[in-house]
Amino acid sequence: MIAVSKLSFSYTPETSIQFPDFSVQKGEHFLLLGESGSGKTTLLHLMGGLLRNKSGSIVVDGTELSGLSEVALDKFRGQRMVFIFQRNHLISALSVEKNLMMSPYLAGLPIDAKRIGEVLSHLGLESKRNSRVTELSQGQAQRVAIARAVLNKPSILFADEPTSALDDKNCDRVIHLLMDAASDSQSTLMVATHDQRLKEKIKNQIQLV
Repeated sequence: MIAVSKLSFSYTPETSIQFPDFSVQKGEHFLLLGESGSGKTTLLHLMGGLLRNKSGSIVVDGTELSGLSEVALDKFRGQRMVFIFQRNHLISALSVEKNLMMSPYLAGLPIDAKRIGEVLSHLGLESKRNSRVTELSQGQAQRVAIARAVLNKPSILFADEPTSALDDKNCDRVIHLLMDAASDSQSTLMVATHDQRLKEKIKNQIQLV
């Protein structure tokens, strides 16, 4: 669960971004909509603890983020949250399987080979398990990034402009992969976007201005 209240953020003393109050229940899918500069990515980073809020409240799974030390926040984020960015940030020298193994390893969790197989199968990547990232198509690499993101069954999955550079066919495919993967892992999905095509896919929406 995420609850945001009276939240604002400033990059400089002269500017301040005010965010609306809202709450998101576990397992729900939400869009953060707005044009470039409206604060979508900033809000995503605040909810994910990548930025510190100066005023207002962000409560995630019953924990007020501003009350956590940096060490505690890093641990909290690693155990509950995952980000998917426009670039997949896969390690090109490693196989698909080893890229997925990095997710539990970095979170301090045991590596579950059965779970890796299940996720790869769900995303149609089982035959690519031992392939190097450099051998994948762009679409396959994107699916590997999604597989890595949901592997640990995170409480919250944050996606920043995942479809902005895609044509209609691939846009539709990627957003449904994200939604299906989040549902399979019972994860809350928060997608920050200015892509108007997604408004028909995810009905829960927060408009930033």
